[in-house]
Amino acid sequence: MGAAIELARAGRSVLVVEAHDTPGGGMRTAEHTLPGFRHDTCSAIHPMALASPLFQSLPLAEHGLEWVHPDVLVAHPLDDGRAATLLKSHQATAASLGPDAAAYRRLFDPLVRDAPALFGELLGPPPIPPRHPIALGRFGWRALPSALTAARRWFADEPARALFAGNAAHAVMPLDRPLATGAIGLMLMLAGHVHGWPFPRGGAGRLTDALVACLRGFRGELACGWRVESLDELPRARAYLFDTAPSALARIAGRRLPDAYRRRLHRYRHGPGVFKIDYALSEPVPWTAEPCRRAGTVHVGGTLDEITVSEREAWQGIEARRPFVLAAQQSLFDPTRAPDGRHTLWAYCHVPHGSTVDMTAAIESQIERFAPGFRDCVLARHVITCADYERYNPNLIGGDVVGGVADWRQLFTRPVARWNPYTTPDRHLFICSASTPPGAGVHGMCGVSAARTVLASGIV
Repeated sequence: MGAAIELARAGRSVLVVEAHDTPGGGMRTAEHTLPGFRHDTCSAIHPMALASPLFQSLPLAEHGLEWVHPDVLVAHPLDDGRAATLLKSHQATAASLGPDAAAYRRLFDPLVRDAPALFGELLGPPPIPPRHPIALGRFGWRALPSALTAARRWFADEPARALFAGNAAHAVMPLDRPLATGAIGLMLMLAGHVHGWPFPRGGAGRLTDALVACLRGFRGELACGWRVESLDELPRARAYLFDTAPSALARIAGRRLPDAYRRRLHRYRHGPGVFKIDYALSEPVPWTAEPCRRAGTVHVGGTLDEITVSEREAWQGIEARRPFVLAAQQSLFDPTRAPDGRHTLWAYCHVPHGSTVDMTAAIESQIERFAPGFRDCVLARHVITCADYERYNPNLIGGDVVGGVADWRQLFTRPVARWNPYTTPDRHLFICSASTPPGAGVHGMCGVSAARTVLASGIV
């Protein structure tokens, strides 16, 4: 959608083709459990949304989008009853971390100052040369170590270590991998301190609705219920942009692309998948730690070492006995999500690629660990496995919801090593999915960068 909007507002004729009967991709909301309980199908909390130059440039509020900002962005409970918290203010977050307050300020003071430059540099293809080399260097120096090494080096107490580990685990990577895990953890926390971790009132689908309205406002067109199997099905165009996995580009484009390039696309690596549960609840989750009751997101995984083991096991093909669980509690702040007095919970864990194991008991055991009595609140559950996600969206290969492995080998060569990652050997074919820079997240900037490549090429 980012690519379509960018091209349409540049005055180009644009048609978006969507396989589902409604637009949305990972931004859909539905009553998965019981009537009146509205659950986000994929994305739920959007840390990068307000940092996105695309979203900042669009009149989304005029099309009904309202961002909800939880009191506590992230809470991370521990067995001793404490909970680390990520707050909008990095100073307030530091103050809550006791003996690690000074270390946290040293880490984030310069990053918060550099944030406008950093988001401009990092929400796009790697800038060569960097426009803000000093700011990027400061970030890079902090992002280079693995999340495990960085957490141990920077912090002395478990709350700060666990808080950083939980954010870094969004990378869906073993936390002892250098560069990617530390960088993603820092980016998510920095986004929270600068913009918050908001979500759309009424559900993630409301953001889709607003983006579609913007597209149509620029005279772009949308066709739903059209699953494309070959380029020959599509109307003639000067440029085709694929918001797909690399393998889908290879399959649909066929002989329009050289065999060697298609083989490289098929070698693109996808990592672990997810197992997700949507809950309809009779009351809010009875967390022991009070900050968890005021948080939009709760990272349920215990200590740094526990999260490290859980994320490593998913990569080793092992379903973790104590998985790291990412949970969202939108209904605490958005009454449109559930009937009066009732609540929802959105929760998932990382599992081996393509796993078919039911992780319900493991997820609920982890939540009960920090919220005794949780199971008594459950009215209904809706489970989505890796296979379910791939059926829902064939681009989520093996349940991989982040568009492919983001380790150092693939972080800068997404989807293959090319001077411009959005181009292909056919000058009319481009790729604009999360398998291109800057990668996964609700920000639309993969599409924007691809669209700018198309416009710069002069073919449209």
